[in-house]
Amino acid sequence: MKRIGILSDTHGHWDEKLETFFASCDELWHAGDIGNIQTADTIARFKPLRAVYGNIDDFKVRSAYPKVLQFRCEEVDVLMTHIGGYPNRYEREALALIKAQKPKLFICGHSHILKVIYDKKYELLHINPGAAGRSGFHQVRTAVRLTIDGANMKDMEIYELPRS
Repeated sequence: MKRIGILSDTHGHWDEKLETFFASCDELWHAGDIGNIQTADTIARFKPLRAVYGNIDDFKVRSAYPKVLQFRCEEVDVLMTHIGGYPNRYEREALALIKAQKPKLFICGHSHILKVIYDKKYELLHINPGAAGRSGFHQVRTAVRLTIDGANMKDMEIYELPRS
C-alpha cells in the first residue's frame, strides 16, 4: 500500500502548505511545468519524486525528467505526461500511448483545472491535479493525494487553497 501525492504546474513555487498536505505521502508525482530544477530538487528532498517535464520547463528540467513516464505502482499501471487532454478529447500523442499501454491511471497537467474522471472507454482513471503553483489564470491552487493498495485506488483527497 502506498500513499501518493499528485501535483502539476508548480511553475517554480513550493511551500510549507504543500508539504503539510503531502506529509503522509510515500512519494510525489509531478505532471510537469515544474518551473526549474531547484524546485524539482526541493520536492525530491522532501519525498521521492517521479516527474515529467512540461512546456515551460527549461533544458535542465528536461534533462532530468522525461516527457512521458510509464511505471507500475503496486498493481496499477500508470501513464503520466504534461499535455494529455481529457476523456473524449485526449491529445493525439497521449491517446496513442493510452491505446498502446492501456494504463489504469492516466495523469496529466497543463490546463490548471482540477479534473478527476473515470474513462469508461479506456477503463482508466484520469487525473489532472490542476495547478499547485501561483502562476497562471487559476484562482485556486489544487493538488491530489490518494492511496494505491494492490489494484485499488482509494481514499482520494483534494487540496484547495486560494492562489494568493
